[in-house]
Amino acid sequence: MTESGSRAGGSGRAERFLREIPEGDTLPRLVCRDCGFIHYENPRIVVGSVASWEDRILLCRRAIPPRKGFWTLPAGFLELHESAAEGAKREAWEEARARLEIDQLLAVYAIPRISQIQLIYRAKLLSPEVSAGPESAEIGLFTWAEIPWAEIAFPSVHWALGDYRELRDRAVFAPRGNPPGEFGDMTES
Repeated sequence: MTESGSRAGGSGRAERFLREIPEGDTLPRLVCRDCGFIHYENPRIVVGSVASWEDRILLCRRAIPPRKGFWTLPAGFLELHESAAEGAKREAWEEARARLEIDQLLAVYAIPRISQIQLIYRAKLLSPEVSAGPESAEIGLFTWAEIPWAEIAFPSVHWALGDYRELRDRAVFAPRGNPPGEFGDMTES
C-alpha cells in the first residue's frame, strides 16, 4: 500500500515521498523514493501546570484559537532541546508572566484524536504577581468555588484540576492518566 506525496527538502528542491511500510516496520511511513529516508510523524508533546498561590489556581483565558475566550491552564508545546519541566515553566511565563516552582508530575494525558501527549505538573507560584502574556486575554487566580467550570477550554483541563484537587495535599503520588474511557474527544466551538 503506497501513496504518493512530496515535501520540500532542506535545499529547496522537492523530494518525492511514498507512503509505504518500510522493511522491518509495521506502519505506513513517508519514505523518500530517492534515498530511503523515513519521515516519522510522531505525537506532539504538550507541557503545562496546575499552579497555585495559597488556595488559588492560576487560569488563563485564551486569546487565540482553538477555544478562544475559554479558560485553560498555562500550557503549550514542548520545544526542542528543553526538558518537560523547563517547558512548563516557560509556558507559564509566556502565557501568564508567572514564575513557578515545579513540585512534581501530576498527570500524563493522551489525546489520540489530535495526536497529543500532555505532561501536566503540580507547581507553586513564586509570586501572585501575574499578568496576561500574548496568548492570553486575561489571567485569574481562582479558589475552587470560583473556577468558571462552564468556560473551561478542554477536557484535559477538567481532568488536571480534578487530579490536582484530589492530590494537592499528598507529598508523593504516582502521576495520573486519562479518566477511564476518556480520550479528550470534544466538539470545537
